[in-house]
Order: sequence, then C-alpha cells, then structure tokens
Amino acid sequence: MDTPSTARPPEMLRADFATELSTAGRRMRTVFDGLVRKRGLTLSRARALLLLQNQRAMNQTELAGLLEIEGPTVVRLLDGLEKQGLITRSTSGHDRRVKQIKLTDAARAQVAEVEAIVETVRAAMLNDIEDAELDAAMRVLSRVIHNLDTAF
Repeated sequence: MDTPSTARPPEMLRADFATELSTAGRRMRTVFDGLVRKRGLTLSRARALLLLQNQRAMNQTELAGLLEIEGPTVVRLLDGLEKQGLITRSTSGHDRRVKQIKLTDAARAQVAEVEAIVETVRAAMLNDIEDAELDAAMRVLSRVIHNLDTAF
C-alpha cells in the first residue's frame, strides 16, 4: 500500500483492507501450490495430506467438510492420492457405505516435505513482521472471521 491508513477515508481503508486480504490469500495459495507441484502434488492434495496426518482415520465426508469441497470433488482428489500410493480407503466397520481414509507409510515422508514447505512459506510471508503486529492482525482477522460466520 502506498499511503498510510490514516490518510484514507474510512470507506477506502475498508475497501483496501478487503482487497489486500484477498490478494494475500491468493498469493499465499499460489506460492504454496507452485512449491508443492514440484513434489508431484497440488494445493488440494497437500492440504488433504496435512489434515489426514493427525488422524488415525477420517471418512470422505469429514475430509470434504474440512477442505470445504463437495463430495464428488473429494472423491476425485482421493482417487489421485490413492493412485500416488499416499492413501488407502477402506469401508467402515459400522457402515459399509462410509469410506475411511488413512495415510500410507509412503505418505509420511511426503507430509514431512509439505510441512517443511509450509514453514518456508510462513517464514517468508512473515519476515520482518513484529510479534505485536501479528498479535494485532490476529485480533482483526479473528473478528473478520467471526463477522462473516455470523452475518450470513
């Protein structure tokens, strides 16, 4: 941003904030996607692996909800991960229609690489930003998320 926030009218400051927030999110995804593609993944596949790493097993519906994607999309995503040998799918003992997803041993090494990429992107993104600034930004972002969750 070129001008200090105090020099802008409030409506312009709010519009600029929303634009910058959106731009930051897109750039972060673009950078992350470019880095994981070098390792044979996509942003969606990498996110799925990160979500699955802390679970003994998760079903497809739960994963779709966490990724905020529809059922057919998660099935295609999982087909790709299974083809790469990174996950297995099995029927649930309670309901044969429910597919449980588990990481394979081969996926564990890939997850470690993805976590290293996450840390690299995080370090670059937050370079030269003070803890107090991050704390203030976190408070604002938490309120933005709360406002969106309760407004619609």
